[in-house]
Amino acid sequence: MAQLARRSGVLITLVALALGSTASLAGGAEPIPRPTPKVAVIGTGGTIAGVSRTKVSFDDYQAGKLPVSRLVNDLRPEVNRIAGVTTQQFGNKDSNNYTIPEYRRLTAAVDHALKFNDGVVVTTGTDTMEEFAYWLDLTVRSDKPVVLTGAMRPWTVVGSDAPANLYNAIHLAASGRTTCFGTVVMLNDQIHAAREVRKSDTLRLNAFSSGSSGELGVIDQNHIRVNRAPARVEQCGKPGWKTPFDLDRIARRPLPKVDIAYSYQGAGPQAIKAFADAGAAGIVTAGSGAGGLSPAMTEARDDAVKNGVVMVSASRAAPAPSTTPMCAASSAPRA
Repeated sequence: MAQLARRSGVLITLVALALGSTASLAGGAEPIPRPTPKVAVIGTGGTIAGVSRTKVSFDDYQAGKLPVSRLVNDLRPEVNRIAGVTTQQFGNKDSNNYTIPEYRRLTAAVDHALKFNDGVVVTTGTDTMEEFAYWLDLTVRSDKPVVLTGAMRPWTVVGSDAPANLYNAIHLAASGRTTCFGTVVMLNDQIHAAREVRKSDTLRLNAFSSGSSGELGVIDQNHIRVNRAPARVEQCGKPGWKTPFDLDRIARRPLPKVDIAYSYQGAGPQAIKAFADAGAAGIVTAGSGAGGLSPAMTEARDDAVKNGVVMVSASRAAPAPSTTPMCAASSAPRA
C-alpha cells in the first residue's frame, strides 16, 4: 500500500506540473507570469504586402505596397496576446528585385534585431523566398528563432492567406520552439527548414514543399506541433552550430559572381561560354539525371575549368532533401 501511495503521489505531482498548478498545491500561491516574448517583424514587401484591384482580384494586384506596420496593426489586439511586436521596414518590393548587397544588409538587420528580441519574422515575396531563407540560414549568427513568411494572395482580397501566415509566423517566433533550427519558412500552417524547402506551385496556397523529408511541423491555432528538427540542432550551444559564413569577417567587396546553366536535350555551349566570358567565378550546371550534360556543354565546362572557373555539377531532377546531393566541384588555378 505504501508503494501504491508513493506512485499516486508521483502521478499527482506530474499532473500538477503539466497543469502548471504546482504552486497552488504547495500553498495556493499564484504562478509567476512569464514575460511576454518580444518579436521584431522586418518587412521586405512581396505579395503579403500587396494591394489588389478588387476584393476578388486574387492574381491582379501590386506587390509590396502596404507597410509592414499596417499588416501587424491589422492583427491587433489578438497578436498582443502572444508577443510584444515591433516592426521595421527594410524594403517594400518584389523578392526578385533584391540584390546580394541588400541580402547582406538584411542579415545585419536580423542579427541586430535579435540582440533585443526573442525572435524575428521576415515578410517577403514567395518567388525567391527559399533563397532568402537559405541565405539567412547560412549567415545569421544568432541561434534565436528566425521565421520567414509571405502569402500567395495579397492582403486585401477575400480569403487571403496573408493575415493567418503572418500571425502564425509571429506565434512561432514567440514560442521559441525553433531555437537553434536556423531559419525556417512558415506558410499554409506548415513549418519548413530553409535548407529543404522549395516553391513547388505558382498559384495554390500550399505552394511550398520539403520533398520526401516533409515539413518540420504544423501550427493548428494555439498548438505548435514540431515533429522533427534540422540536423544543425545537434550542435545547439556549441561553436559548430554557426556556419562559416560570418559576414563580419568576409570582405565588403562584391561577392564572386556565380551563374546557373540549365541542361536539356541537345543543349549547346553558349550559356557556359557566355557566363565564363562575362567573368563568372563559378558556374552551377543543372544537369539531367545525376547531373549529366550534353557533349557541347561538357566541352564548354572543361574549357571553363581550364580558365580557372569553379564548376559545380547538380541535378535538375531535384533529389529528395534526405539524400546526399548529387554535387561535385572541379576547378583549376587561375593563370
